Amino acid sequence: MPALLDRRQLLTAVAASALLPVAALAQNSGTTPVAVAGKPGEIPQGMKLPLLPQLESFPIWPEGKVPGSAGVAAKEEWILRNPKDGDPNDTAAMHVTNPILMVQRPAKPDGSAILMIPGGSYTRVAVTRSGSSIDKIFASLGSTVFIMTYRLPHDGWAAGPEAPLQDAQRAIRLIRHRAKEFGIDPARVGVAGFSAGGHLAGWLTESFGRETYAPVDEADKLPTKPLVTGMFFPVMTMMAPYAHETSVKNMFPKGGTDEEKRKISLEFNLPADMPPTFLAHAGDDPAVAPENSLILFNALRAQKTPTELHLFEVGGHGLIENGKDLPHLALFETFAKRHGLWK
Repeated sequence: MPALLDRRQLLTAVAASALLPVAALAQNSGTTPVAVAGKPGEIPQGMKLPLLPQLESFPIWPEGKVPGSAGVAAKEEWILRNPKDGDPNDTAAMHVTNPILMVQRPAKPDGSAILMIPGGSYTRVAVTRSGSSIDKIFASLGSTVFIMTYRLPHDGWAAGPEAPLQDAQRAIRLIRHRAKEFGIDPARVGVAGFSAGGHLAGWLTESFGRETYAPVDEADKLPTKPLVTGMFFPVMTMMAPYAHETSVKNMFPKGGTDEEKRKISLEFNLPADMPPTFLAHAGDDPAVAPENSLILFNALRAQKTPTELHLFEVGGHGLIENGKDLPHLALFETFAKRHGLWK
């Protein structure tokens, strides 16, 4: 199995690849995030060069079938996260109305797949259409990686907090439905989530026994249970004192009761047959308290779910020390191999 690659090696290699035509781009001279059209595959306008080639993508829902959209006035847009000095490929999706899956294909596919769920505090989805170093690392291990965008509860969807869960359930079903097309073994589909995306990954993992939306096609007959789940510096609970307050406010823009918050706090809703779950966090995380991972690890361990926690002394929110990645992805690789995702 190929060794894990350093982020910077991957980014250097990608930066050397072909760029999009200069004529298609406009220089961004302002300091306000640049809003761009939200159509899947559309080249964002207003970005500085170099802009990397975009991943192939496809919608999670059939046209006109996004659940609970009546009365939703949100308009999807993509922004630069740091328009003045940042990477032009460092973007985020705002007010998502048409969730998509972007595909990072491996050079040597081994039949496995990963549904990758970015974070963003449920304010936005911090994702780039050109792919990230993390999904490239997963692809280097043989997985076809599907990076998702998802709807945000504060935009007024009928399902409220469950709108992103509907998208995640539909996404993993769609991956399995198209398994033959992508050369995937539908039994070897894992999930990896980061920050608020870690919450959604865990929520998806523990919710395989219930339906959150009415079926729209044949894909919805397929299971939503992943083989293995990785949660990295995750939001986990919505309950004080360790809740990530921004995520809570975005999940419940009108305020939520303790009962409502408990329903989406992972530690209270674990099924007995929860899939193997990997956790990684830093003790000095300034955004999401490490107790989020500690509490979930103890709850999983108490019910004898296969689980592993790596709590690093330092690493902040992102698991980086002195500009270098901590070994959390290599540790997840070992865990996931043990449970059959990679061979």
